[in-house]
Amino acid sequence: MAIEPRTPLTLTVSDEVRTLAPGFSHVVIEAYDLVNGPSSDATSALLDDAARRLAVRLDGRAPHEDPHMAAWRAAYTAFGAKPSRTRNSAEALAKRALADGGLPRINTLVDLYNVISVAHLIPVGGEDLDHIQGGMRLVRATGDEEFVTAAAGERVVEHPDAGEVVWCDDEGVTCRRWNWRQGPRTRLTEESVNAVFLLEGMGPDAGLEAAGAELAELLEKFSPGARITVRAPV
Repeated sequence: MAIEPRTPLTLTVSDEVRTLAPGFSHVVIEAYDLVNGPSSDATSALLDDAARRLAVRLDGRAPHEDPHMAAWRAAYTAFGAKPSRTRNSAEALAKRALADGGLPRINTLVDLYNVISVAHLIPVGGEDLDHIQGGMRLVRATGDEEFVTAAAGERVVEHPDAGEVVWCDDEGVTCRRWNWRQGPRTRLTEESVNAVFLLEGMGPDAGLEAAGAELAELLEKFSPGARITVRAPV
């Protein structure tokens, strides 16, 4: 059986981020003793259904024309990103869902949170709790933080722009430009058994509670016996 971290996971949002985007809120799901594995016919069917649900919601509009995505674009602009080039994760995934190639199939856990992101058009991320160092913090970067990624199979260290909104832990940045690019250190792999899922919204009508409840239900279905806690939006 997997062992929980010795101290509870803490997640904090800095005052600077709250000032930048007062409408921001997030739902956190902590899950232990999960069962991950390759994508399956079942997760593939869920991804296809999520794309259909998205198409109904958009009703012919482009993803960025949805009010929730427009609010995210405004937040990205506020910290200096160009949202037409640096799309939040939900908008980027929605564009893929509507394209001919469709959504990627990664692994069971990633597929499940991508289902929720696309169906509800909200940014959703998953992190391996066993690779998180200390608590997680949403801050505006100084520019000195390290973001470790890979290029051509080689380890590459990047630094966020000063003022950029990033998720980080005690070791460094885990996700750049809010939810634009996740680092490989904390990604969910087929070996992951403990995870934290972040569902992020802008404004009171983001639908985070319904999305969180649906994700928790999917996790319970695909990982019977997992211990799952859903934290109320904050």
